[in-house]
Amino acid sequence: MDLLRKALLLCVLPFATSTASAAAPVAQTETAIFAGGCFWCSESDFEKLKGVKAVISGYTGGHVAQPNYAQVSSGATGHLEAVEVQYDPTVISYGQLVNYFWRHHDFLDAGGQFCDRGEQYGPAIFTANAAQMRIAEQSKAALLKARGLKQIATRIVPANTFYVAEDYHQDYYKKNSFRYQYYRLSCGRDARMKVLWPH
Repeated sequence: MDLLRKALLLCVLPFATSTASAAAPVAQTETAIFAGGCFWCSESDFEKLKGVKAVISGYTGGHVAQPNYAQVSSGATGHLEAVEVQYDPTVISYGQLVNYFWRHHDFLDAGGQFCDRGEQYGPAIFTANAAQMRIAEQSKAALLKARGLKQIATRIVPANTFYVAEDYHQDYYKKNSFRYQYYRLSCGRDARMKVLWPH
């Protein structure tokens, strides 16, 4: 089903530029990095939150410098599609972002997310420091206990270099709304979330 996303990109690629620049952090801005499958969808989900200033699509966790979409989507670089969430900690906390993330990806699926298969679409929380690691681990433990699970597929690992994805991926859900909605529906993301979180 990754072919579906590639097909949807064909209409925008001729007009795309190769890189995007991340907004520089300002006072009262902190960052969090999450990998929950398709970064178009993660970007759309996180940008709905009050206190989130920006969400940037990109790649992280791999072993190749300056990877591009074709390389990452092939699974050869070790990177995951991810989003960098820039937020105001006086409005929304890191813990609230983590709790929100559990409700917007399939934490039981280690083989990808929804219709996108492969490790490059796997779920993960990339923590910037010991405080974020502690909060994420505590949140994961609470979810395990609440659901009576022995394990959760979502990894919690220290963050490394975050590479900003190509311009045409940024705000894809806004710039190509019809194609995005078709992809999201076809991929079954929201339907799966209703199964995992019926209430």
